Amino acid sequence: VAGEEIGFPCVIKPVMSSSGHGQSVARSADDIEASWEIAKEARGDASELIVEEFIPFDYEITLLTTRTENETVFCEPIGHIQKDGDYILSWQPMPMSNEALQKAKDIAKTVTDGLGGRGIFGVEFFVKDDEVYFSELSPRPHDTGMVTLITQSQSEFALHVRAVLGLPLDFKFYGAGASGAFKAKHESSNPKILVPNSAFSQNSFVRVFGKPQSHIGRRMAVALVLDDSVEEAKNRALEIANSISDE
Repeated sequence: VAGEEIGFPCVIKPVMSSSGHGQSVARSADDIEASWEIAKEARGDASELIVEEFIPFDYEITLLTTRTENETVFCEPIGHIQKDGDYILSWQPMPMSNEALQKAKDIAKTVTDGLGGRGIFGVEFFVKDDEVYFSELSPRPHDTGMVTLITQSQSEFALHVRAVLGLPLDFKFYGAGASGAFKAKHESSNPKILVPNSAFSQNSFVRVFGKPQSHIGRRMAVALVLDDSVEEAKNRALEIANSISDE
């Protein structure tokens, strides 16, 4: 019924979900049963589902929004590429019009003010031309925001702690940067992440997460790069991420 009211294609997802798990696109009524099964396999309960209109968009952003009772601070917008529900590349700043960015900030502030509390929120949007559509929100530091470990004097993690403790939220943005995720290629109960020396320079480094177990496709490290432009930073971050190996 919801699919008929909203129209096809539509997005079907579990009530509780993360990183795209259990979500699918139904392009016609014939896809409804398969989408129901996908949602059920992801969460074990498909008695209730979310059905959303499918929105064509040019790109997706994360707008890190940090709030206390007295102020709200925004980081530069973060662009990102997702694969299989997980981010593999993010960059900052994402080029976008002033009009679209202001709309995103207005929506992010309205939503986070409504939720209340202190800390950082990863607020995600779809953007089509100058139109901005709220997608979802994570009430915590966001995986795409790991790029702030190199682009800002106060990373998303530092801003989260500062907001909770009531410390100043001002920070310096250093410039164009990118983060590239390394995903495990092997199963291991004692993984070793091998990072070449070439990954480290005055404008690049790698953070290894130290996870005690790895399985194929699990994020195990992130390459971080500052460069003269976003495109150069993206290319270098992917180059470093691809040079990492595991065993």
